[in-house]
Amino acid sequence: MLKVIEKLAQPEKTDLTLTLPFELRQKSRLKAELNTGDEVGLMLPRGLVLRGGDCVKAEDNSVIRIEAADEELSVVRHDDLIQIARASYHLGNRHVALQIGDGWLSYQHDHVLDDMVRGLGLSVTLERAPFEPEGGAYGGHSHEKSHGHEHGDEHGHHHSHGHIHGHSH
Repeated sequence: MLKVIEKLAQPEKTDLTLTLPFELRQKSRLKAELNTGDEVGLMLPRGLVLRGGDCVKAEDNSVIRIEAADEELSVVRHDDLIQIARASYHLGNRHVALQIGDGWLSYQHDHVLDDMVRGLGLSVTLERAPFEPEGGAYGGHSHEKSHGHEHGDEHGHHHSHGHIHGHSH
């Protein structure tokens, strides 16, 4: 089994990929399967979170690109950014990991949280897409900042950008 021992500072060109959901991209010790079907073992420093597009190096110096797996996400969109901020506040108070964009937010699907957000007067849609939540204020950087780009439509998964109008509070 190939052992992955370090995260590279910059992505490199490679044909090897490892596709993982967010939950597994947070683990420093993990057995998984590459796109080739070969087994790989992650032996990375604790506390490291892998993001889609990151590259890691194995003991044999082979480079593997990490891909974020599609996951079941709850997505909230609204033209009124105060409404998005209000939903973010309430979800954050419940320690929910959030991916935040311009006029939208997403989190790993949970029907109880969906009901809470709907109770705030917002609509929730279910979508399958990669999940790249904010990294946190005390150490990690958001995915967008750590990769030097903003989250937009070019990121590989698609959101319907119809406008949803909720109730003002």
